[in-house]
Amino acid sequence: MITASREKDLISAADILLDARRTAKPIADLPKGLQPQTLEEAYFVQDRMSWAYEEIGGWKIGAATPDATPGFAPMPKAWITCNGCAMGGETHRYRGLEAEIAFLMGADLPPRDTPYTRDEVIAAIASMHPVIEVLESAFLDPSQVSKMCSTADMAVHGGLVYGAAVPNWKSIDFAKESVTLAVDGAVRVERTGSNTAGDLMRLLPYLANEGASRTEGLRKGDWITTGSWTGNTLATAGAAVEARFSTAGIAYLRFA
Repeated sequence: MITASREKDLISAADILLDARRTAKPIADLPKGLQPQTLEEAYFVQDRMSWAYEEIGGWKIGAATPDATPGFAPMPKAWITCNGCAMGGETHRYRGLEAEIAFLMGADLPPRDTPYTRDEVIAAIASMHPVIEVLESAFLDPSQVSKMCSTADMAVHGGLVYGAAVPNWKSIDFAKESVTLAVDGAVRVERTGSNTAGDLMRLLPYLANEGASRTEGLRKGDWITTGSWTGNTLATAGAAVEARFSTAGIAYLRFA
């Protein structure tokens, strides 16, 4: 339980992070007394920040290992865009890149007492897409701050660019799926079966069930992206980026 006095600290933390992102003047770290110490506190800051970006377009979710409890964060709708469209968001300073697989929900999954089964969640998916998650941060180097601080900072989310829907996606063996991430035509990462969650399809039922108290349920039109296949690759201004999956399609973007 977060006390009223602690809420004030966490609101101050959210304001500092928002200011650093909006002005593109990153900070080394949050003041010690304002740093979130628990996942509950980090999620409080995330949610407070997300209000400033208005409508939520979906959620990013991932897990560090096949046995780890997933973590998730809101994705502002204004930061979600298709291949070849203008990038959402006003500034891109950090320009981290992750090749991912995302799902577009085709039906609502409101909170309910009985947990949704895996089959019910899959049946509610409208389509699957290759995506590039753009990472952005209020911190000079998010790898140099605590896990709770980087989680609080929108889980380092800065945008999502999606490719075309992939037909017959349910037949894809994600354990054998390979991916390359190229920047300005040079392949920077090439991996196979590399989503750290292991079975990435376990992530959506978790979000629909355990995540519902926070998300208030999944909605038709929500984008759910399911974690990096390529780690974090940094790009520069003007860079052209392509994520190419062996059967799950292509996503691409160019930074201004």
